[in-house]
Amino acid sequence: MRSFDPQLAEIRFGYGVSPEYAAPQDVSAMLSGLTGPDVMAQRFPIQSFHDFRSRMVEVSEQVAIRRKNRGTPLAAEARKRRNVLNKEAREDLAVWLGHTMLRRAHTETAFRERIVAFWADHFTAMGKRGVIRRGTSPYIEDAIRPFIAGNFEELLIEAVTHPLMVDYLDQRVSIGPNSQRAERIGQNRKVGLNENLARELLELHTLGVDGPYTQTDVTELAELLTGLTFDARNGMKFQKRLAEPGAETVLGVTYSETANLNTVRTVLTDLALHPATARHIATKLAIHFGSDAPDPALIDAMETAFLEHNGALMPVYEALLSHPSVWTRELSNIKPPIDFMSSALRALAVPPASFADQEQRWIRRIFMQPLFNMGQRWETPSGPDGWAEEDPEWITPQGLALRVSWAMAFPGELVDPLPDPRDFVDHALGDFATEPVRFAAGAAETRSEAIGLVLMSPAFQRR
Repeated sequence: MRSFDPQLAEIRFGYGVSPEYAAPQDVSAMLSGLTGPDVMAQRFPIQSFHDFRSRMVEVSEQVAIRRKNRGTPLAAEARKRRNVLNKEAREDLAVWLGHTMLRRAHTETAFRERIVAFWADHFTAMGKRGVIRRGTSPYIEDAIRPFIAGNFEELLIEAVTHPLMVDYLDQRVSIGPNSQRAERIGQNRKVGLNENLARELLELHTLGVDGPYTQTDVTELAELLTGLTFDARNGMKFQKRLAEPGAETVLGVTYSETANLNTVRTVLTDLALHPATARHIATKLAIHFGSDAPDPALIDAMETAFLEHNGALMPVYEALLSHPSVWTRELSNIKPPIDFMSSALRALAVPPASFADQEQRWIRRIFMQPLFNMGQRWETPSGPDGWAEEDPEWITPQGLALRVSWAMAFPGELVDPLPDPRDFVDHALGDFATEPVRFAAGAAETRSEAIGLVLMSPAFQRR
């Protein structure tokens, strides 16, 4: 019978084996790692979105000054200050990528970092324009990370009503057809009801693409969401003048005629607890942590846990980690590029000092540009459905060639000197090291080539 395996736990549910940190000894330890103090967030901080908004406020102030004083020295100064703010945001974006990598390399509760990444991808959000384009890491810090061990309902509400999601899915420009705002604008308006958030909320965040909803449900939900918006100074807010008056009916449930944030939260709660949502979330977790074709019994077990515990996520995680199908020693899912790099840092025991005093250009050269070349631009998936899970998306001739180049070239810049390859085989692969890989590591002409060969071994590329 398949059973818990500490090294497999690190590989399949974390970022790989580490020579510095002991693997969890049982499922209970993995679960407790989700609820204890967030040591990595404290050690490698990322700015909260609450604080990030102060940049947005100052940029908007500088833009206003420039518009009111065109052609004057005051306008030139405002433009210069706006450019400085954008430059600082770009620099901090690189710092946050570095801290994300260090969290994954140095965590003693790696399942926590994987779960954060899973939900961040499930609730993919990016800023549209201006300084908010750099706001994804702060969004994850505020709307995802603190809620991974609570209820799905809570996580859904925090993510969907977050300013970054509202901006990304154009909710801030959605206006009820019969709202006060629409009546004032008149018939020649270019704005109106936007269904993006409503559609993705049903299709991606809750019920699933094949869920039991119709176009009418999408439209009614979009009308119910009107009024949900934000401003840089105050964050998320509800503006009644944008809201469509009257009651809306979504999935057969009619919601209050009073347009307000409580009504929005009520429909989100109902969607979070819908049986189709339980199936959708269970399936996504099973594919992400299991395989592209997971055991149906695994999905059933998580779905049951979700429904029996009203969307509480800890019982769902326990059902995932307790199911025998996830403990097969045959490694399955290919690691996406950023997870491959994260695993390399963890196996190499890259010290945080390697990142200290490095300019953003270093982060861009070591991580950002290679990620872009491999098809995984940092925090920029092509759509709200996030990154692909299917292995063929990541196993391409060009992608593998770029991984080889990275594995051969950059470990030596991260760790000096590089470890003895004969030891590194065990550090990187543990019991999953094969004799051919051991032989290749020992027979390589240079140490960097040997390290690269281990990183490119099938056992390291999969989890």
